[in-house]
Amino acid sequence: MTLSDGPRGSLIPSFLYTSSSSSRTAALEKLLAPAASTSMPAASSHDVVPSPVQKSFIVPSPNEPTKKKKIEMYSREYYAACTAGGILSCGLTHTAVTPLDLVKCNMQIDPARYKNISSGFGVLFKEQGIRGFFRGWVPTLLGYSAQGAGKLGFYEFFKKYYSDIAGPEYASKYKTLIYLAGSASAEVIADVALCPFEAVKVRVQTQPGFARGLADGLPKFVRSEGGALGLYKGIVPLWGRQIPYTMMKFTSFETIVELAYKYAIPTPKDECSAPFQLGVSFAGGYVAGVFCAIVSHPADNLVSFLNNAKGATVGDAVKKLGLWGLFTRGLPLRIVMIGTLTGAQWGIYDAFKVFVGLPTTGGITPAPAQGPTAAVAELAN
Repeated sequence: MTLSDGPRGSLIPSFLYTSSSSSRTAALEKLLAPAASTSMPAASSHDVVPSPVQKSFIVPSPNEPTKKKKIEMYSREYYAACTAGGILSCGLTHTAVTPLDLVKCNMQIDPARYKNISSGFGVLFKEQGIRGFFRGWVPTLLGYSAQGAGKLGFYEFFKKYYSDIAGPEYASKYKTLIYLAGSASAEVIADVALCPFEAVKVRVQTQPGFARGLADGLPKFVRSEGGALGLYKGIVPLWGRQIPYTMMKFTSFETIVELAYKYAIPTPKDECSAPFQLGVSFAGGYVAGVFCAIVSHPADNLVSFLNNAKGATVGDAVKKLGLWGLFTRGLPLRIVMIGTLTGAQWGIYDAFKVFVGLPTTGGITPAPAQGPTAAVAELAN
């Protein structure tokens, strides 16, 4: 048998790399048959010779598809995938709505010039041009990517952690409390990563001429605030804005999606197509985002005010904005922005989960496992 396909062929027989396993086995048997006949004596018709167990040592062809490894739920790979999905969903969406965020922040800081949404865009375009609409996009991208990693990754972790502590029965009975506790715990960690970037972003967006972006804005901000701790001057108001926002975001989303699959959609979730499930994720996320904007808006006004004014306090913000202004200034624009933002975030996050082979978030909660007492009672009945 020829062991090469050409003048410079491989020393390994070519049949070991054929695409068909049957042809490989047949060629191998043909190669070994003469050696076997010469080394073994012929058996009589009365002898029973057991057939040897054949073991294949054939090397798989490089062009043969390999089975994709499935990510196990709640494994390290699972949490890593959720973290990556959080980076994409939060970083990309917040960066995309930078123009809306710019107008919103300036409406909160300078309502005399930025009276409403339309006039706000007009003033921004007149004074800074097209480039002005994306001022501060770098701290936005980096800050909210870091926040998304902590928010989504740790939410999945804490949701499983608190469910295990509660046990199957109580985890199902008090699932809303688990959503609230898991999302709050995750947001506390996520905001520590976000806070420095948010401080620089607000200062760059609301003070023209302060800096062009993160590279020159960060050191200038640190010098103006007397050290790196000044970057965390707004951490408490940021927690006040983001923790209620995230608790509402996750809890309302999980509830809306569960109710949708339970009462509004006749087909079970696992029988719905992936595009349909992603549509449900976007719709549920948008409705949840409207609630989020209303709940977290007063704290959002505080964060913008404190990061814009050097040495300002919460009392100064309340005195200048007023209680009504604290709850309503810039709210309509923020409802549009946060609704779209949250819907897109859940859509991107679940799309990434589907891409890596994971199920989408939310749906019908499975029935809890029965304890020994309940199982015995049911058996007796």
